[in-house]
Amino acid sequence: MTRPPGDAERGSATVWVLALSGVLAVLGAATVLVGAAVVARHRAGTAADMAALAGAGRAVVGAPEACAAAAAVARADGAVLDSCQLAAAGVVAVRVRVDVRLGPFGSFPAGARARAGPAPPGG
Repeated sequence: MTRPPGDAERGSATVWVLALSGVLAVLGAATVLVGAAVVARHRAGTAADMAALAGAGRAVVGAPEACAAAAAVARADGAVLDSCQLAAAGVVAVRVRVDVRLGPFGSFPAGARARAGPAPPGG
């Protein structure tokens, strides 16, 4: 098959397919990384909620190990308890973090805070 002289389009489809494949690969990788970060943030929020509830359950009955219970629940959820504060009337405030691995980009912490305790009287 011969082409007419001056046909400059010879082989350009290959270049376009390679360029489009590269763009799609970058977009796919970015989507996976953002998805991993969002999932880690949700895991951290869930771990913080559960740790605060566990701590408040112990604090409301006057048990001194409320923060230890919160730390155990956070650890069971794959998180690390960064801080735990006991307030009046059995209210517990916690801060947890979950380390997220993003492949060749290393890892970063996803953190969350939560507070739990009994409802105020009349509320």
